[in-house]
Parts: sequence; structure tokens; C-alpha cells
Amino acid sequence: MAHAEGPGRVPVVFVHGARASRTMWRPQVEAVRRTGRPALAIDLPGHGRRLDEQFGVEAGLEAIDEAVDRVGGRAAVVGMSLGGYLGIAYTARHPARVAVLLASGCSTTPNRRLTDAWRVLAGLIGRLPDKGERLNQGLVDRALPPEGAAALAEGGFALDVMVDLLAAMRRIDPLADLARITCPVWVVNGRWDHFRTQERAYVRACPTARLVTVPRATHLANLVQPVAFTRVLLTALDEVDPPVVVPHTPDAHGRVA
Repeated sequence: MAHAEGPGRVPVVFVHGARASRTMWRPQVEAVRRTGRPALAIDLPGHGRRLDEQFGVEAGLEAIDEAVDRVGGRAAVVGMSLGGYLGIAYTARHPARVAVLLASGCSTTPNRRLTDAWRVLAGLIGRLPDKGERLNQGLVDRALPPEGAAALAEGGFALDVMVDLLAAMRRIDPLADLARITCPVWVVNGRWDHFRTQERAYVRACPTARLVTVPRATHLANLVQPVAFTRVLLTALDEVDPPVVVPHTPDAHGRVA
């Protein structure tokens, strides 16, 4: 049995993390397109080319829905951190539109206690003269290899979005959403990701989920270890490609091989 090529292959929609943009997926978009698949990395409201818009959970889910429409109405959804949380919520709401979900860096439920702590920190950083731009760049430079840092920075950083974003994210319940999902789910976390505290509970919540740990990777596993992350992604995609029947041609003696 072989896999379909070109238009028959499942397209991919990539959803970025908080403060980042579509460009953080550059290594994976290039790899996926080399396989002959359509690939679309989007900007969420309040990020990238949509920096002047206000972020909201519903607006984020609408952005994913529009992207799935653009690639044909059914896709693999790949999300990192914020994008992973939204990908889980979207898949639970639109099961027929998602062939497979890969959720990375989002295995800790964003409850009030967690988001309150992050909002306090985000508020303090926002009061800095440069709104945290220097601090953010320093963290990026220390956490990522040069190629990953360049891909992340290419689309710019949404430094003002975090307070509103954290308040909005209290509305989601990843564990409840995972329990409603029936398509294949890949929970993919970096070995040293600080957002993997509940990854076992995530996998238990969804009968179709499997857990993969990317060695030597931190939170942004797709940029810290792009080759290893992409290998996992391509494996997940290959498993949901529609099988095609390879036609058999009779040989000179009329036998079918």
C-alpha cells in the first residue's frame, strides 16, 4: 500500500505561540511543502500582521477555521503553546475538519492561579520603557539557536498582548476538550519544557492521544530541535494520509505482480 501524493495529502495549518507569529514555523512549513503537502502558517489576532487587532479565544478559533477553509476544509492542525491550546479547543468544536492534531508546549492547564501570576509579570514588564523588548530579545538569543531565533523574530513580537491574552485563556479547558476529540492527537513536548506538568493527564483524557518527548529541547521545541520535531510531525502526517491503491499491470504472460 502506498500513500497519496500532492493534492491527495493532508494539508497542514500551523498556529503559533503567544507573542510570536507565523514565521516561527518556517522550518516546518518548508519541510512539509517539500513533501508535496499544502502548508499554511497563520497569524492570530494581536500578533504578526494582525498586531492592531485584539486577541480573543473566539477570534483565534475563527482564524484557525478560516485557515482550514483556505486549505480545503479539512487539515492537520499543528499548534505550539498558545496555538496548541487553541488547536485543542478548535478540534473539539470541529471534529470533522481536523485529520490529526499535534499540540506542543501546552500541557499545563491555564487556570486562574497560573494566569494571574503570569499577568502580574506581564504587567510589570509592560511598564518598562521599551515594554520589555530588550528583555524579550535577550531571552530569545539565549534560548534558541541562531536559525531559530531568526525565524521567530522575522514576524516581530507582540509585546502588548499578554495581559489580555492571559485573561482570555482562562475560558478554555484543555482536558475537557481532549475528552471530546476522536481524531489522532500527538502531544509533543520538549524534554525541558516548563509547560509539560500535566502531559500524562492530557494523554489519559484522550483515548487517541500519544505522548512524544523531544530530547534536548525546551519550550519552543520546533525551533530548538527543528529536525527532531519535524520528524515527529511528518510521521504524524504520514499516518493520516489517505491510502491509495497502486494499479497492477499484467506482465507478458498475463500475470499480475
